[in-house]
Amino acid sequence: MSIIDYVVLLATLLGIAAIGVWHSRGQHGLAGYLRGEGKVGWGTIGLSVMATQASAITFLSTPGQAFESGMGFVQNYFGMPLALVFIAVVFLPIYRRLNVYTAYEYLGRRFDGKTRLLGAGLFLLQRGLAAGITIYAPAIILSTVLGWRLDATILATGVLVIYYTVSGGSAAVSVTQKYQMAVIFIGMFIAFAVLLAKLPAELSVVDATVLAGTMGKLEAVNFSLDFSERYTVWSGVLGGFFLSLSYFGTDQSQVQRYLSGTSLRESRLGLMFNALLKIPMQAFILFLGVMVFVFYQFERPPVFFNQPTWDRLAAGERGDELRALDAEFGVAHAAKETAWREWLAARESGDAAAVIAAHERAEVAELAADAARARTKEVLVEADVTAPTKDSDYVFITFVLNYLPHGVIGLLIAVILCAALSSTASELNALGSTTTVDFYKHIWQPGADDEHAVRASKGFTMAWGVIAIGFALFANLAENLIEAVNIIGSIFYGTVLGIFLVAFFLKRVGGTAVFWAAVIAQTLVIVGKLSLSISYLWYNLIGCAMCVVLAVVLQAVVGGKARTA
Repeated sequence: MSIIDYVVLLATLLGIAAIGVWHSRGQHGLAGYLRGEGKVGWGTIGLSVMATQASAITFLSTPGQAFESGMGFVQNYFGMPLALVFIAVVFLPIYRRLNVYTAYEYLGRRFDGKTRLLGAGLFLLQRGLAAGITIYAPAIILSTVLGWRLDATILATGVLVIYYTVSGGSAAVSVTQKYQMAVIFIGMFIAFAVLLAKLPAELSVVDATVLAGTMGKLEAVNFSLDFSERYTVWSGVLGGFFLSLSYFGTDQSQVQRYLSGTSLRESRLGLMFNALLKIPMQAFILFLGVMVFVFYQFERPPVFFNQPTWDRLAAGERGDELRALDAEFGVAHAAKETAWREWLAARESGDAAAVIAAHERAEVAELAADAARARTKEVLVEADVTAPTKDSDYVFITFVLNYLPHGVIGLLIAVILCAALSSTASELNALGSTTTVDFYKHIWQPGADDEHAVRASKGFTMAWGVIAIGFALFANLAENLIEAVNIIGSIFYGTVLGIFLVAFFLKRVGGTAVFWAAVIAQTLVIVGKLSLSISYLWYNLIGCAMCVVLAVVLQAVVGGKARTA
């Protein structure tokens, strides 16, 4: 990175943080701090909801996911639009009618204190872990690729987001997310434009798309009924529906965003904004990753994208073997590039037989290149058992640093860090709010006035920020980062959603029945995740269904009269 890159990066990050603090100045009282006085319009709500979900992991990991596995990950979002419509119709009016600060307040009114604390506790557990990941994800990659100290990167990101989140509360989070999403959209479109410009002159966008399709990278829909398949239409529509329903409907980091709306209509419009745009946005980011894959069919990529790790171990005793594998990979890639250029020429001339022959040669060369990559990963682990072998998260950042012009590099690094800040700010804001409202005011200080509660919320927000930074400093993730976040969510979201669905639709079920049903369902989901080999998306449906069914059965056994809210 050059001086201009650092200027662009720092100006973007510090400028957005300053805007957030400035716009939230003069706010007093718990309603202003936790909900921004309910003065947020639908556009800001829509961008804030999107920014909360679209962390740095989305922009670092998703292109690498597509580079490695193609467009199939988009199926993960197929159930989201329907879930958002359901939330707008069912969840939102109840939350606004009861004028709650957190979703779990409703559980306390509908059931009892222990069920409220269980729902809030499950949220704090999974979201506390996710907050650490959203700080860790960009920090580990940027520190590795740019040579920055990992602990310094984590601390700088964490301290900045804690500062403006604690200072300005919900209003600061919503305002900064609006500007952060603007930077993100601008940066990603610039990256895509530069990528297309750097494709070979003879390769049109149509040719690039056809090439990606012949390599199986555009298979976005999979109708397989195999439950072990991670992404299918069925797991996306059903499992994804329940994942989205729980995340957007019961996760306080999202609920807090749309409860800040000036009216029910504004909140609903903010959700519909995401229902319309989320799948196209994810498809665009995945397609960007596919085009990076096509680009690297003609431009020699590293044999291992986590280049600093490869460089470090290549300097050791297994260096000769690693360099030989790198040379082997280079030969295979050169053969593949030649075959694809012949394929292009054959397509241009209309020679169908030559097209098929060139494609077959490219596939043979691809297998040889893949074999060299696989063996490289084996040698890296043999040289250092702690060496990470999952390098897909480094694909996009490697392209950015090696092929984008200076200034744009700084902007793209700012995109990654803006996404980390926006998502983490929502998480810390929600963690602090939930701890204050559902634990501190509910159990320890029920008579606390607004001024005292605001101070407590700031303290808890800061404490959760410190916990997230601590988790990030010691985290070590083996999964693809975007999958890791969804896996953590899927373990807990189904059970929490089950509690809320019972609360909304099964009025005869009381607190004791749903409490123990949720405890049993959550235990069984964790056991299933540790022992079964099914797609994690199904656990959203399984956990929800078990909680609802068990609640009905236990209510019939324990009896008792249920509350209504």
